[in-house]
Amino acid sequence: MATQPQLLRNKSTAITGGVTGIGRAIVLGYITHGANVAVNHFGDAKSSSQYQTLVSEAAAILGSKEEAEKRLAEVPGDVGDPATGKKLVDTVKQRWGRLDVFVSNAGICEFKEFLDIPPTLWTQTLTTNLTGAFHTIQAAASLLSTQSPPGGSIIGISSISALVGGAQQAHYTPTKAGILSLIQSCACALGKYNIRCNAILPGTIKTQLNEKDLEDEDKRTYMEGRIPLGRTGEPGDLVGPAVFLASELSGYVTGAQLLVDGGLFVNLQ
Repeated sequence: MATQPQLLRNKSTAITGGVTGIGRAIVLGYITHGANVAVNHFGDAKSSSQYQTLVSEAAAILGSKEEAEKRLAEVPGDVGDPATGKKLVDTVKQRWGRLDVFVSNAGICEFKEFLDIPPTLWTQTLTTNLTGAFHTIQAAASLLSTQSPPGGSIIGISSISALVGGAQQAHYTPTKAGILSLIQSCACALGKYNIRCNAILPGTIKTQLNEKDLEDEDKRTYMEGRIPLGRTGEPGDLVGPAVFLASELSGYVTGAQLLVDGGLFVNLQ
């Protein structure tokens, strides 16, 4: 069992894209801090298997598989389908009575030269990253605004790519800028319900989205040389910020964008 202070004790949370990379790290971080977590994943065989290994990791933290299964809920489904967000939120309500924290994390990124981006890749990226964020956040806000007492925290996982361009990311960067803008508008619209909305902007983080890109030693060395802290990030580097924005420590923080990039953005030159 964890011995550190539990900043999310008894809070009920939900996250999209929670079985890999940043999402998986946040799930385990929330579990460690005492939260219940409903975990969405795409629903294919691979992600279903990844969920089972996530349960095993949670069991190691909590001391038993029984406790892990009590604190986790599995919700498969494509976030691009509006029904998925509703199912995720309904699961939290049915299992634990209310929703305290919602994390919109699901996203895809296939690097592609601008002139080679086919309409199908543009549509798929937009649907998963931005449309999916809109539908799931709207579903979460519907419960957060009507439960008693109303309120909670919504966190959108955007990216440093919301602030800069990328030669092979012309289909991806607009979606991350869109998530940042969506979160800002939600902060304005939902504050009257005591709902806080904030964005986390990861820099270069080693995940399944960019592992092939970072296998290029020259490129990895170049990237590390531009980061003041001297290394690319790990998924675990996002846990602290995600816990902070979910907890009462950030009770007067809304509409904010938190860069978690090792200093890369301020050193772009």
